[in-house]
Amino acid sequence: MALSLPNLFPKGDAYGTKYFEIKTKPSQLKLSFSYRARAKAALNSSSSSVEIPRQWYNLVADLPIKPPPPLHPKTFQPIKPEDLSPLFCDELIKQEASIDQFIDIPEEVLDVYSLWRPTPLIRAKRLEKLLDTPARIYYKYEGGSPAGSHKPNSAVPQAWYNKMGNVKNVVTETGAGQWGSALSFACSLFGLNCEVWQVRASFNQKPYRKMMMQTWGAKVHPSPSDLTEAGRTILQMDPSSPGSLGIAISEAVEVAAKNTDTKYCLGSVLNHVLLHQTVIGEECIKQMEDFGETPDVIIGCTGGGSNFAGLAFPFIREKLKGKMNPLIRAVEPTACPSLTKGVYAYDYGDTAGMTPLMKMHTLGHDFIPDPIHSGGLRYHGMAPLISHVYELGFMEAISIPQIECFQGAIQFARSEGLIPAPEPTHAIAATIREALRCKETGESKVILMAMCGHGHFDLSSYDKYLQGSLVDLSFSEEKIKASLAKIPQPVS
Repeated sequence: MALSLPNLFPKGDAYGTKYFEIKTKPSQLKLSFSYRARAKAALNSSSSSVEIPRQWYNLVADLPIKPPPPLHPKTFQPIKPEDLSPLFCDELIKQEASIDQFIDIPEEVLDVYSLWRPTPLIRAKRLEKLLDTPARIYYKYEGGSPAGSHKPNSAVPQAWYNKMGNVKNVVTETGAGQWGSALSFACSLFGLNCEVWQVRASFNQKPYRKMMMQTWGAKVHPSPSDLTEAGRTILQMDPSSPGSLGIAISEAVEVAAKNTDTKYCLGSVLNHVLLHQTVIGEECIKQMEDFGETPDVIIGCTGGGSNFAGLAFPFIREKLKGKMNPLIRAVEPTACPSLTKGVYAYDYGDTAGMTPLMKMHTLGHDFIPDPIHSGGLRYHGMAPLISHVYELGFMEAISIPQIECFQGAIQFARSEGLIPAPEPTHAIAATIREALRCKETGESKVILMAMCGHGHFDLSSYDKYLQGSLVDLSFSEEKIKASLAKIPQPVS
C-alpha cells in the first residue's frame, strides 16, 4: 500500500518525495518505517540501486594455492566432516570445507538481512576536509544492524541452519559482545536457546552488551567461569584472569561437546563465518562502481578476521582477475599482533586445546592479551584463510596502539558524526595515516575503510580516553616466547 505522510515529509523536502511505499503488513509498519527512514537518510551517500547479494562468495575457489587443511587435535591427521559433527550442524560443516565459488543464501536468511541490508557506503567528506587531504575516503558502515555491527551477517545463517537441523541449544563465546549480541538476536528470531561465555575483561567493561544479550533471551557468563573444566583450570592458575577469546571458546566448545542437543557457533576465524560476511564486499563493489570509483587502498581491522575478510575477499577476487589492484591492509592492535609478530604454524583455536589444529598466524594458544578496550580483537590467532592469503602476498598488515586509535576515533566522530566501536578505530587510525601521506605527496588516492560497528556501548572506553587515563598496552616478548614454545608440532 502507499502511505501518504504529507505532514512529516511535505513535497520538496530533503528527500524530494511525498510518499513512502510500504511493502509489508500493517503490523510490521513500525519496523519497516524505521528501516526505510535509515535507508533514505543514507541515500545521498550510498547507491540506492544496489541490492542484497543472493550468494556468498568463497575465496578458496579462486586461490592459486589452496590453504592447508585443519588437523585433528589428537591424531594430527586432516580432519574429516564427521569429526566436526559434535560441534557444528551439517550444513555449516559442508560450507567450511566447500570449494564452490558461490553458495546461495537461503530466502529465510535474506528476509532477515533485509532489516538492515544493503548497508551504506559513505564518502567521508568532512573527515577529508578536517585532514586537508586530496585523498577520497569511503567507509562501508555495518553499524545499522539490530546488534550494531557486522556480526549478524553470520549469526543469522548460523542460527537458521541449526534450526533446520533440529538443534535446540547453541553456545558461543564473545569478546566485546558484538558476536554474542548478534547470535542472541538471531536465536530469538528462530526460537533457539543461546548461552554465551563473554571474556571477563569485556564483561566488566561493557555491562550493556550483557544486558543486550539478555534482552534477546540469552544466558551470559563471564569467562573464565567455574561452570566448565576449562574455566576452573584457568581460575586455579590465575583467580583474577581477565580471560581471552581462546579461553571463552574452550568453555563453549566443552559444553557443546558434552551435550548432544547443543551445537557450537563461532563468530570469526572459520571459513564459513568469513564466507557469510562477504555480503559486505559484494555490495561494496557495486556501490563503488555507482560512485565511479576504484579503491587504491582497502583497510580493515583484524582480530579473528571476519569483518576484514567480509570486505576484502570479493575485492581480492577482482584483483586476481586483473580488474583492479588495490593495496589491502589489515590493522591489528599492538597488544595482540598475531599477523605482524606471530608465527605461521599449526595451533589450537582455543586455550585448552580442544579445537582442531589450524594453520594460522598465532601468538600461541595460551597467550592472554592485555585487557585493551578493543575486546573483539583480543584473539591469539588469525583466521586460517586470511593467514594463507597473507602468506601468498595478496595483503599486508600493520599494528597500531590504542591511544592513536582513539585519537582517530575522536576525529572521525567530530567530523562524520558516528561514534565507532573500539575495533574499527584501528582501521580509522590507519586510514588517517594513509590520508596524511596523500597530503604530503599530493596523491588523490581512493581509500576504502571497513567501519564494522558503532560504539554506543563502549562509551566507558571513550571516557577513559577523554579523561586522560587510557594507556597503551603492548605485548611482552617474553610472554609471547613462552606461549609460542607450547605450540604443537604435528608436522616436521
